[in-house]
Amino acid sequence: MTAKNVRRGYNPDDVKIFSVENIAKLKKIQEEIQWLLDRGYKIKQVIELTGNHYLLSSRERTALQRTTSSTADYKKRRSKMLPLECVKDGCLNIDGFNLIIILEVAMSGSPILLGKDGVYRDLAGLRGTYRLIDKTDVALNLIGKALKELNAPLVKFYLDSPVSNSGRLKTKILELSGQWGLPVEVELVPNVDVVLAEKERVVTGDSIILDVCKSWFNLSRKIIEDYIQDAWVIDLG
Repeated sequence: MTAKNVRRGYNPDDVKIFSVENIAKLKKIQEEIQWLLDRGYKIKQVIELTGNHYLLSSRERTALQRTTSSTADYKKRRSKMLPLECVKDGCLNIDGFNLIIILEVAMSGSPILLGKDGVYRDLAGLRGTYRLIDKTDVALNLIGKALKELNAPLVKFYLDSPVSNSGRLKTKILELSGQWGLPVEVELVPNVDVVLAEKERVVTGDSIILDVCKSWFNLSRKIIEDYIQDAWVIDLG
């Protein structure tokens, strides 16, 4: 079956939403959100409050929610981030859907968001549904290229089993990784967040996991900046 040509994460309103003028406005709102988070307010309450006040669209609200955290959370994440030179020192535990999807979004010319924690995030919003597209193979091979360059000794991909086509993606990872020159394992688990929360040397851009895992690598940023140089980056950092 031929993978369908899809612009992952594309929205025709993004040109307007992420215009130079509107990004400047979003950055100012972001400062207000962070101020409230630093004083103990919950993110959902703050997004609703500021979103209603500034009449923000749902996409603008999502962009701000995914790129803004408290100052304490930023510091905690930075303290646990490992330099890429340490990839060679042990197994990497990869949040499979999280890493693959953002690379597909970046290659689709859809916006990716750079948060204040230095992590790229997307607005694809797949919500439990996923299908392989024409960019999936390329994304996987870019991951393999980066892992080989960093001398990774072993990697384990974790995929959420309830997500549609997780089994097909597992098969695809194992098929392509045979040419990467390193051992690759893929596990289907009921909830990746729960599994990775207990681990070190994690690869993800998921804020929930970053806040609780023992240590992590910012691998998606390396891959995007090294290999997807025409990516549409919205800098909200």
